[in-house]
Amino acid sequence: MKLKLLAPLALIAPLFAPAAANAAARYVASESQRVAIQPSAAVRDAEGSNRLRVTVWYPAGAGSAAREVVLGPPDAPFFRVASLADDAPLADDTKGRKRPVILLSHGFGGSARMMGWFAAPLAQAGYVVIGVDHPGNNGADRMTVPGAILWWERAEDLKRALDTVTADPQFGPHIDASRVGASGFSAGGFTALALAGARFDRQRLLGFCHAHPDDGVCRPQLEFAITEDDMRKALQRPEVAALEAGAGADHSLPAVKAVFAMAPALVQAFTPESLQRIDVPVRIVSGEADTVAALDSNARIAAEAIPGAHLTALPEVGHYAFLSECTPAGREKLAICAQTGPQASAHEVAVEQALKLFRRALGKP
Repeated sequence: MKLKLLAPLALIAPLFAPAAANAAARYVASESQRVAIQPSAAVRDAEGSNRLRVTVWYPAGAGSAAREVVLGPPDAPFFRVASLADDAPLADDTKGRKRPVILLSHGFGGSARMMGWFAAPLAQAGYVVIGVDHPGNNGADRMTVPGAILWWERAEDLKRALDTVTADPQFGPHIDASRVGASGFSAGGFTALALAGARFDRQRLLGFCHAHPDDGVCRPQLEFAITEDDMRKALQRPEVAALEAGAGADHSLPAVKAVFAMAPALVQAFTPESLQRIDVPVRIVSGEADTVAALDSNARIAAEAIPGAHLTALPEVGHYAFLSECTPAGREKLAICAQTGPQASAHEVAVEQALKLFRRALGKP
């Protein structure tokens, strides 16, 4: 495990001016929506729907019109996401080119669009990025206990989304489903590691939380607070128990060639043996001021177990730095925006390191 400690981000910000993060931008980032059918979604979704919302970010031609995407009330949005075109034509500057894919997982109670800040520069560099709104565990729908505890199903969501986009007449002919990267924030970092072969063991996590009840992943979460008793009651439901029976199975995707995890959470739920068997390049970025998925009990555990993993610890950075940029209204209204630290610099470091990793592991986009 290689550990890189950065100076306080206020000092390094000039090294990562916005132009640096976009130095590889060859295209306009565009966004499009699709729907996949995911049987396990019906167990997790509050309305029992088996529909899985899919967001695709991709490179569009330089002349495509883009607009600033924000989240929250239109008159006073809480988050600035990115500059994105809507359903623009896919860039076709090289006939027959097939582009590598990045599977992107949002955090607990987040959304695909919340991660647009990260997806957009990857799309500008030529990658096709695929995200989903994980059923029962996203900010657009009512949260559910099954959605909050069946974490490995997140990996299955992204595999189903990849199948759907590969079969899509617009995107399928232009993507190389054999060259895939996995990325995610918080519970999405857990998802990315699961796609690389990390295996879930609920008893390990429960044992850790019984011994460390004040650890951030063991406390009720701001987005949706549930107790261990809520979890146990949900696991008694036959349809939930049926999914739980496959918790420890292999949920990996063989096409995944690299993992980039931001402030990964729930790492204590992975078996050490499965982390040690991960044989693709892994980079992890996490904040030293993270009290939700603490560096020492999550990112560092993964980095020390995974052969050759590289960990960058960001001083002063909190857990929610890896959401889209909080606006002044967001900082006034939302508790999570008080737990970001220097957000813009954290974004710049994450994008720069992700692009470096995926270029090396996946080849030219």
